[in-house]
Amino acid sequence: MIETGAGRMPAYTETLPRVVGSVRRARRLVHLALDVWGLADVQGAAELVVSELLTNAVLHARRGDSVRVTVTRLEGGRVRVAVVDLSKDWPAPRDAGGDEESGRGLGIVEALSGGRWGVDPLPWGKRVWASLGAEGTPDE
Repeated sequence: MIETGAGRMPAYTETLPRVVGSVRRARRLVHLALDVWGLADVQGAAELVVSELLTNAVLHARRGDSVRVTVTRLEGGRVRVAVVDLSKDWPAPRDAGGDEESGRGLGIVEALSGGRWGVDPLPWGKRVWASLGAEGTPDE
């Protein structure tokens, strides 16, 4: 689904089940949106970011059976990838040990977004997002 409106940037969004299998569908949504917008230069990074954000929601959001994934085109060739879940618990970056299989997701998001990521509180949960694209371009 694509959303547009007065004063809004174009966005693709989809509600998905909060299961590991949805990560593939989220990556496909991001790939499609960036392909349509001609932003192939950030496609790989954006797909990895949505994978990490959605995986965190699947593993750590203790409420709700679904999540909402959105990819929004911003000005200057930038995009924002976001995952909304029903948990009010905010993600916390941590240092994973060398032999740990998890714990690196937010570090990957941090690196790929150049530190341009965050969490927006919502009345029913939260939105975790990352902005990718040209350096030095305002997010909105």
